[in-house]
Amino acid sequence: MFDNKHLKSIFGLNNKSMATVKTIYKGDLRTEATHLQSGTKIITDAPTDNNGKGEAFSPTDLVAAALGSCAMTIMGIVANRENIDLTGTDFSVVKVMGAEPRRISEIQVEFNFPELAIDDRQRKLLENAALTCPVAKSLKEELVQSLRFNW
Repeated sequence: MFDNKHLKSIFGLNNKSMATVKTIYKGDLRTEATHLQSGTKIITDAPTDNNGKGEAFSPTDLVAAALGSCAMTIMGIVANRENIDLTGTDFSVVKVMGAEPRRISEIQVEFNFPELAIDDRQRKLLENAALTCPVAKSLKEELVQSLRFNW
């Protein structure tokens, strides 16, 4: 098995760059990724439309989910700073696949907020936080990111 020391020697990582995830290919188009800090595991499976069983998140599902989760997390940070309670907010994610080459062409995220006593300035702060989250800024510009905020 690989530990951080071994990974550092393979990838030339310095002390500030530690592995975040260790993944094992389990066969049959399935992987098991372990978050090294917490030990939490995620299984991925190829989707049924790409030779898989579709029994778990596909890698592209995780990318789409990451955009929604990152946007929500960054909004949560801003909300905490502004003393806004976003508890109960939910969101749905739709991943649209493109072909030739096979890729994610669009991710749609729809946020549904509980009744909040916030003003326009705070609403704009939260929306901007979502739109500029690290995952949003890491995806290619050609990937359409459609975020909808239902206040």
